[in-house]
Amino acid sequence: MSEDLNPIVPETEAPVEAQPEMQEEQSVEAVNYSNKGLKELVEALGDSLENETMQELYKHAEAIKAAFYKTLRKEKVAAGGEAAAEQENQEQSNPFAEVEQAFKDLFAKYKEKKALYTQEIEKMKEDNFVEKSNILEELKALVDKKEDLGQTFPLFRDIQSRWRAAGPVPQAKVKDLYDTYQHYVEMFYDYVKINKEFRDLDFKKNLEAKEDLCKKAEALDKEENVVNAFRTLQKLHEQWKEIGPVSKEYRDSIWDRFKAATAVINKKHQAYFEEQKDNLKGNLEAKVSLCERVEAIAKQEIKDSNTWNSLSKEIENIHKEWKEIGMTSRKDSQKVYDRFRAACDEFFARKREFYSEFKDQMQENMAKKIEICEKAEALKDSTDWKATSEALVELQKQWKEIGPVSRKKSEQIWKRFRAACDEFFNNRDKNGGSKGAEYAQNLSQKLSLIDEIKDFAVDKVDDLQSAYKDFQMRWNNIGFVPFKEKARVQESFREAMNEKFAGIREEAVKVGRNLRRKGESERDKLVQKFLKKEQEIATWENNLGFFSKSKNAELLLQDLNKKIELAKQELAELEGKIKEYDKQQTEQE
Repeated sequence: MSEDLNPIVPETEAPVEAQPEMQEEQSVEAVNYSNKGLKELVEALGDSLENETMQELYKHAEAIKAAFYKTLRKEKVAAGGEAAAEQENQEQSNPFAEVEQAFKDLFAKYKEKKALYTQEIEKMKEDNFVEKSNILEELKALVDKKEDLGQTFPLFRDIQSRWRAAGPVPQAKVKDLYDTYQHYVEMFYDYVKINKEFRDLDFKKNLEAKEDLCKKAEALDKEENVVNAFRTLQKLHEQWKEIGPVSKEYRDSIWDRFKAATAVINKKHQAYFEEQKDNLKGNLEAKVSLCERVEAIAKQEIKDSNTWNSLSKEIENIHKEWKEIGMTSRKDSQKVYDRFRAACDEFFARKREFYSEFKDQMQENMAKKIEICEKAEALKDSTDWKATSEALVELQKQWKEIGPVSRKKSEQIWKRFRAACDEFFNNRDKNGGSKGAEYAQNLSQKLSLIDEIKDFAVDKVDDLQSAYKDFQMRWNNIGFVPFKEKARVQESFREAMNEKFAGIREEAVKVGRNLRRKGESERDKLVQKFLKKEQEIATWENNLGFFSKSKNAELLLQDLNKKIELAKQELAELEGKIKEYDKQQTEQE
């Protein structure tokens, strides 16, 4: 095999023809743009367009673009999350539109400049191809002449020098062009009548140069950066092609040595890109999975503010996951990002639409709650305990059925409504609890009975003992009065009875005093239980209207209603026991 074959390259690539713009690109110093703001990045791109060569601009422009859109996405996400947290904010204009448009305009100028430069490079390559084709014709003619070394060799060296200086040609034409050149060079060395000593000296010089390239290629096995090693190898292959042949006895061996070193680097390079390919594929699958999650969220039917806020936070967390995933292939990168961005945009567009409608609904809800507050405030001073209690409980049920209002006003309007309800129920509890109407009626009956006793004509009744018992029985059967009136009305009754039935009452009291002590002690216990139970019932009934909507609200209501029903049964039993004690006391007296 001839030693001047093209370099071994990965199966997916063609032999590399060195590109001047890419060679110079490696020498451009890398700049870190990740810590710059959007405006600084726009200024950096503008400065590069005005002051840098195309080779410098090529690397800097792409780096600036990557940094700009990465920073832009971060700031958009930050601005979008903050706006979503405030439910009542109006939809605002894009604050990044101006700087983004400025960057796009500058980058468009860069692409135009790059396109023109690429056209110039391609034209130069075509010109080089024409020039090298002409040189090949000269070399062919020189080989065909087979003149003496003194005449042909200087011409041959001149042809070689001009060939090397001609520069790169289009990639598609490299192989055929160099194969033809090597063919004629070998023919020149093999067939031209040259001095053997001079030929051997040239072969030796070429062999030394190629051995040096072999050493450099073999040393690349220790290079940690596989990509840099591969690029260096391509340059070594370009130098190999420019060196002339060696003697036939070394041609195969020196080429096999160089090819073996090339195979090691190419194998590492191929393995590296296979690994990168797997990583890129895995990253793509991870990002597609995140797209599907956001798309599923964006399609959900959402009817309340809490769910919107919860899902917004979930999307923010998904976006953090997205940023932690590595790169995907260039052909998939923009496509998968557009899919992710579209799903996010759909979600937040629906959220803005919801809050636009939600604001109007909250205003309607506010008007309804104000109306309920006014109704409750009109009832708070009522003493019709039963009817008003029922009315307020009904208002509380209506309150629960009304949707939310503005967060800023929610607590304020709730406190207003609760204050009106609390004022009424506190008044009701102070005046006999939920049985206030009944106690007020009992008070009226007892006061009437006291007046009747005061007007009683003792001298017109034969059986004072029966009259005394009758008044006592009627008093005990009337029932409870408001607590704050209890002592006063009881004292009035005792004074009236002592005035009319002093002798009878003194004797009755003396006879039943011992029996009554135990009874009164038991009666006080029963009364205390009665009042405590009655207070519990009043509190539970009041709380029925203040349960918020939740998953367990209905179960809680059922449990509370059951408690109230059992408590009312206990209350009735206690009342019966108290009356029974009072009846026994009257009979004993």
